[in-house]
Amino acid sequence: MEAIIKPFKLDEVKEALQDLGVQGMTVIEAKGYGRQKGQTELYRGAEYVVDFLPKIKIEVVVADDQLDRALEAISGAARTGRIGDGKIFVSEVIEVVRIRTGETGTVAI
Repeated sequence: MEAIIKPFKLDEVKEALQDLGVQGMTVIEAKGYGRQKGQTELYRGAEYVVDFLPKIKIEVVVADDQLDRALEAISGAARTGRIGDGKIFVSEVIEVVRIRTGETGTVAI
């Protein structure tokens, strides 16, 4: 699954997933916009619009039996109740291979 969240929520999301036993994630600094529509800032007396706001993209692969709990953990930890909290995208992973050992499937997660 992929989650787009506010940067200051990363530690809370990471801790919530660790509490579930999720052992790894990939974190990418990103910029984006949605309904939040950017913001107006002031620089040397001139106003300008920042269309793309800083976000964090988290990529996590979990076993099917962890999916619902992981979704709840991410959404609960990332939620502020304000616009721009983000989104979670769930997709199916066809195969996982641990490069070091050659293990595949859920043992490789």
